[in-house]
Amino acid sequence: MKKTSTRLADGRELIYYDLRDDTVRDAVDRRPLERTVTTSEVRRDVLLGDSVAIASHRQGRTYHPPADQCPLCPTTGDRLSEIPDSSYDVAVFENRFPSLAGDSGRCEVVCFTSDHDASFASLTEEQAALVLDAWTDRTSELSHLPSVEQVFCFENRGEEIGVTLGHPHGQIYAYPFTTPRTALMLRSLATHKEATGGENLFDSVLERELAGERVVLEGEHWAAFVPYAAHWPYEVHLYPKRRVPDLLGLDEAARTEFPKVYLELLRRFDRIFGEGEPPTPYISAWHQAPFGTLEDFEGVSRDDFALHLELFTIRRTSGKLKFLAGSESGMSVFINDVPPERAAERLREVAS
Repeated sequence: MKKTSTRLADGRELIYYDLRDDTVRDAVDRRPLERTVTTSEVRRDVLLGDSVAIASHRQGRTYHPPADQCPLCPTTGDRLSEIPDSSYDVAVFENRFPSLAGDSGRCEVVCFTSDHDASFASLTEEQAALVLDAWTDRTSELSHLPSVEQVFCFENRGEEIGVTLGHPHGQIYAYPFTTPRTALMLRSLATHKEATGGENLFDSVLERELAGERVVLEGEHWAAFVPYAAHWPYEVHLYPKRRVPDLLGLDEAARTEFPKVYLELLRRFDRIFGEGEPPTPYISAWHQAPFGTLEDFEGVSRDDFALHLELFTIRRTSGKLKFLAGSESGMSVFINDVPPERAAERLREVAS
């Protein structure tokens, strides 16, 4: 992998990740852009104990442009985009309309390929491995920013999810706090460790799932399963078999096997609802240990946390979506219409 860092016309950072070491990236952003001004502010909800990002500037972000005006495609001739070069393998840049900025963190866009009509599932294993390298590198770089406590790499896919740009891409949020979902995991981890005399909850969950009926696929270094209490109609958790706190901890064997396993999972997701159905909308989310202090979680260290990916869709059956209504949105109590055992069975049935 070759990494080249440059700047866009408004001062935002752009990083190319290339498969070839001899690739030269010297294209200049020719757009007449002024420096980006953001109004991102993080406010603490004292009742719930969580945080909300207030980012009014995002109201003006790019919204469903036609394909020939996609800002994530390479620049061609006089058609200028966020990527000044005429081609790229993987490109990462600071979001022009970030939810988090400055002392409130940082947001980046990850373009998986220059092919507008592709998807992550259509990438080759070599391309997927390069994306993994980019996620890992950005996790490392962002973790050193003084305002950053947790790094979250994710992909939103499909208009039903709320995606406003059709080009295959994901995002990275670098939060200035430990996210509420991670905090819940850390509290459960601490409670279980104390109650069992030191047993790791993530290890126990993985061991239990591998011995059960909800395993979707298993490799030498990775395992994918539908969790016992799945929140979403089709939800898969992907764990490395050797517990590590973040992407930086993966060894070469796990990194080598990941593309094959992950691409198979994504391709199965697109086959859940049968032939002729539109691509399955999904969210794919990496859970990594916070880089800040864990003093609020007594007895727990970063090494106790288990890196894992959660992949889920809001489509519950053909032509029908799972909406977060009263119980889910009002009380955070999920109601799942698809039994996790049946979801796992279906994801095994559609193996390639």
